[in-house]
Order: sequence, then structure tokens, then C-alpha cells
Amino acid sequence: MAKARAEKRIKQLRDEIRRHDYLYYVLNKPKISDAKYDKLMEELKTLEEKYPNFVTTDSPTQRVGAAPLEEFETVRHTKPMLSLDTALEEEDIQRFDERLKRELALELIEYIAEPKLDGLSVELIYEKGHFKIGSTRGDGINGEDVTENIKTIRAVPLLLRSSDLSIPEMVAIRGEVFMNINDFEEFNKQLIQQDEQPLANPRNAAAGSLRRLNPRETAQRPLDIFFYEIMDIKGMEVETQWDSLQYLKKWGLKTNTMVEKYSGSDDVIKYHQKMLKKRDTLEYEIDGVVIKLNNIELQEKLGVKARSPRWAIAYKFPSRVEKTRVMDIMAQVGRTGALTPVALLKPVDVGGVTVSRATLHNQDFIDEMDVRIGDVVRVGRAGDVIPEVNEVIKSARTGKEKKYRLPITCPICGSKVVEVGAFKRCTGGLSCVAQLKRSIGHFASKGAMDIEHLGRKNVDLFVDHGLLKSVGDVYQLKKDNLQALPRFAEKSAENLVDAIEKSKERSLARFIYALGIPNVGEHIARVLADKFKSLENLIAASEEELLSIYEIGPEIADSVTSFFKEKRNVKEIEKMRKLGVKAVVTKEKKEKPGVLKGKSFVFTGGLKDFTRGEAKRIVEELGGRATSTVNDSTDYVVIGDKPGSKYEKAKKLGLTILSEDEFKKVVGKKVMKYDRM
Repeated sequence: MAKARAEKRIKQLRDEIRRHDYLYYVLNKPKISDAKYDKLMEELKTLEEKYPNFVTTDSPTQRVGAAPLEEFETVRHTKPMLSLDTALEEEDIQRFDERLKRELALELIEYIAEPKLDGLSVELIYEKGHFKIGSTRGDGINGEDVTENIKTIRAVPLLLRSSDLSIPEMVAIRGEVFMNINDFEEFNKQLIQQDEQPLANPRNAAAGSLRRLNPRETAQRPLDIFFYEIMDIKGMEVETQWDSLQYLKKWGLKTNTMVEKYSGSDDVIKYHQKMLKKRDTLEYEIDGVVIKLNNIELQEKLGVKARSPRWAIAYKFPSRVEKTRVMDIMAQVGRTGALTPVALLKPVDVGGVTVSRATLHNQDFIDEMDVRIGDVVRVGRAGDVIPEVNEVIKSARTGKEKKYRLPITCPICGSKVVEVGAFKRCTGGLSCVAQLKRSIGHFASKGAMDIEHLGRKNVDLFVDHGLLKSVGDVYQLKKDNLQALPRFAEKSAENLVDAIEKSKERSLARFIYALGIPNVGEHIARVLADKFKSLENLIAASEEELLSIYEIGPEIADSVTSFFKEKRNVKEIEKMRKLGVKAVVTKEKKEKPGVLKGKSFVFTGGLKDFTRGEAKRIVEELGGRATSTVNDSTDYVVIGDKPGSKYEKAKKLGLTILSEDEFKKVVGKKVMKYDRM
């Protein structure tokens, strides 16, 4: 076959295979037999082997073309991948609806309602229609690069379809990877036949499969995906969540057919009831429904909290339940000293997971439920994850059951226990072995100082042998001390000491998070680091200074100031710094700060050289504000391709309107590429 004819035939085969992939994996409407499909694929492979210059990364033959990895690279998301606040009762949804109506000054809110899939959240980036990067959610800001593994999912197009909708310069899309129940059960049968350990449940199976270091192993797992959100886009504007779903479908991306649009909370609640009835008939696991404000401009106006959007909520289903007996109740002491009563249960299978322990939350919960040692109870998994006692079957009592009260002294260290709201807390601080162990474990965890080889078992071992009496003692561990302990040979001791030394160079944000300040998660730690730039500044910060920061409320401000008022906390920080911990401050951007101080910008229409997120970040880096609402106080309205109603409003108000090129001159910027690392 002549080279030109081969190139033409290769293109025809690719287009035909992509069309059949779309029909089979997205629409579930196959048009040809498996044998005919395999024949097309075989012909394409043969031609590409003969003419390797014509092989492209988006060819259907390249879904499993990568070699095994040693580890996953880190990818920075185009926008934070936030988690959702949870609702369990109708009243929660009504309150959510009332808050949105009040804050937006609207009488009726339009919502999108969709099944809440129990899978693994991912971000996919397409450039000019070509799939470029796929990453896990990770900590919401950074995820793991699982591009080659995502390519193995046949429902993921490597090239977007262009039907009657143009393809954007760049689009970042959020989806959920999952495993169908039947596929999961069939795959488990295969594992058992091969004398391998079966997987626990479809969610764990999906998460584990997507994180295999060898893409060929992932390709053997029956993974599927639904796409549900445009996170960022360049060259187009999306006005509603409903529109974004239509765009996704037109580009050939698989969306859930049970997504519906409603006005008002009553219909949303009915949708939840309908999906609860359908739950056990679906091919995949869902643990509730997600309710989202439809209008994206209004979403931006409401904004986000530290970890969740203010315009969406997860309305969970009641947990699945089974009967068992409470064999005993014990108090578990957490990192902050909180005593959590835990029911020790006769093991029972709940939704495919063996449960032997269940949280009882606090003493009020025990009293209200009247849970006693020896009771027969119904146990469920809250949100299908955390085991909890749902009901006490009092008719099964024999009279031998015993009431339980949390102790007045810590069961671990004997310190006094005090009441803090609905909870009881040990006052022993880090002199309490339980608090010390959990605090060191948190300090060394992946999102904090990321000290490899310092997991829970080793922390327990070191504390029990007196090597760790405070968090700072981690930096005094020596190879000779470690080699005297069980399980520690010269190499393992050396590896841990090297990992500890390496952790001394972690960022200020990681160090703040590692300190375990109540209410300060990874995101808020980054906010504090960006604002105060040094530990000294943060330690000296007043509550008023903290409250002036966007995203910092009274509860977080009080937690931070209270933490640093404790002399022993500051003393421990000083100790670690003397031992070489630097808490490195991220280097400043080259741009001069404050150039746009006090100036507000609104963006409308599709920008050519920036995503909306990039443009907003540039403004904020230079001291300005990027808002979503045009009003008299708006300084600049930047317009791109096909600007919307904001442009018309800006003209009526006589505001300064900038083209994209004029915007670049104002901010003194060259075209930026979004940060993937």
C-alpha cells in the first residue's frame, strides 16, 4: 500500500473505531459485533506498525502504550477540587435552599440534581480536543498524574468529538471513575479463581485500579466513568451547569442520564426519594444525590468555604443497616484529646464490609439512643463509609445489659477530663500517650511533613520505648537508637533517618498543617502561609488580623490564636527549628505586589490566551479583586469572545471595558500557561 493511501486508511480506521467506541461505551448502543470491531483494530495496528511515523498519542491503539511507573508525578489542578457539605434530612435541604434565596435575593432557585456516585474523583485536561493530563483529586489542590491509566478506560475519548459544537482551546473536566457492580463481582470471581485476595467493594476496587503503577494492570480492570463538571475552559463561556452537561455530551464525554433540572427545594427532595428507591436497581453504587445551583455566575457570587462550595450540597441516603450485638464500649482518645466512645461489636457484614467497631459519637448520643453494653443494635455505615449504631432493639433486652458513661479521667494517661460543648476532652495534652502518638502520626503524614517510614506502627513503637516524648523529638532520632529496636536493621534505620532529614525542608504551609491546629486543614494552612510568610508573623498574629483574611472565620481565628498562646506549643516549634527544621517560605512571584490594589475586575466571554481561572489569579497576585458581578464599583470589565449580559450591563453603567490585549497591557503580563505542578 502506498504511503499516502496508508495514511488516509489509518485516519479512516481511527475515525471509525472512535465512532464505535462512542456508540458502545458512551451511548451503550453498539452497531457492530465484537469480531468486526476487533478486525478494524487489528488492521489499524498492522498499518501503524508498518508506518510508525503516522502513530499519534490519541490513536485508539495507544490506550495501553506506557511502561510501568516507579511512582506517580504530582499535578496541580486548574482549580481546587472541593468536597461537598452533607445533608441527611429534608430540613437540611430546606435550610440550604433558604440560605441561597436569602443571599442571592431570589424567590426561586434553579437546581441541577444528579446521583452521587461512590467512586474516585478525577480531573481530565483536553487541549484543542486532545486528552493531555488525567489526575486524581488528591488533596484537592494537587493530585497524582494517572494519565496513562485513565487512557485505558474505554469511555474516555482520547480526542473530543466536534459535532455541532466547537472544541475549546483548553478544557478541564471533572469526572468520577467507578466500577459497575456486576463487573466488580465478575472480577472478584476471577481473582478468587487465581488464588488472589478479592477486593472489598466497588469503590475501593476503582480507586486501587486507577492507582496501579503499571497501566497494563489497570487495563485489565473493568473501569467506567461519568463526567459532570467543567472546571475551567479557555475560548468559550459556559453560563449554567445544565449547559456544561450538554457541551460534555456533544464532545463525546459520558454523562449520567438521570441528571435532572428543578426549581425549588420540594422537587429536589422528591428527586432524592426517587433515587433512593432506584438505588438497589442501578448498575453502580450511589450513596446519595448532589444538588447544585444551576447558574454559574451565581455560583461564583456565592463563592466557596475552606473545603466546599457554598452553592452545592450532597444529600446522602440513609446508611445500610444490619443487626449485631454490642460486646463492650470503650473510650478512644484522639489527637486533640477528644474522647470518642466506640462500640465493640460482634463482627457483622454491612454492605460487603465486615464491621466490628462503630462510633457512638459522644455521651449525648449514647444517652439519647440509650445504648448499653450487651444490647442488640442495628449498625450502618454513615454515607456507606463510617460504621455507626443506628438503632437499639430494646425488645431484645434480657436485663443483663449495662449502661455506659465516658470516664472522668483519661483512660490512657489518667488526666482530668473536661466538657467542651457536646464532647469530653483529656487535659493531658502531649503528656497523654494517645494524643502524643496521634499528633506525631499527623505531623509525619503525607499531607504534612511527609516522613516516609514513620507510620502508625513505628510511631507507637518509638513512643512505647521512650524515644519520642514530644513531636519535636522526631528530629532527635538517631540510627543507633533505632537499630536497638525490633524490626530495625541498619538499612531500615538509615532510611528513616534520611527521610526525617529530608523533611526539614518542607514548606511553611505543610509545617503549619503538621502542627495539628484545630480547624486548620491543608487549604487553610496554605492561606495562612501565603498571608503571614513566616512562623514569627503567624505566632504574633491577632484575632483581628486573622479575621481580615478571606476564608478565615471566628472559629478558625480562635483556634489559631489559642494554639499559639500555649507556651508549650511555641516552645516545641522553637525546639524543632533549632534542630534544623526550616519551614521554607515559597518564593515570591516576580510581579510587584499591589499594582492593582483596590481595583476590581469582571471577566465575560471566552478568553483566547488565558483560562478564566488564570486571569483571576493574575489579578489577585497583583493585589486586585476578581468578582463575578458587574456594578457601579467595578473598575474593569474584560471581554473575550461572545461576551454575555455582563458586557451589556457594563456599557449601560459606563464602565471601563477592556479587550484581552488591553487587559494584558494593564497587568503587564505575557501569556501564561496554567500550572500543572
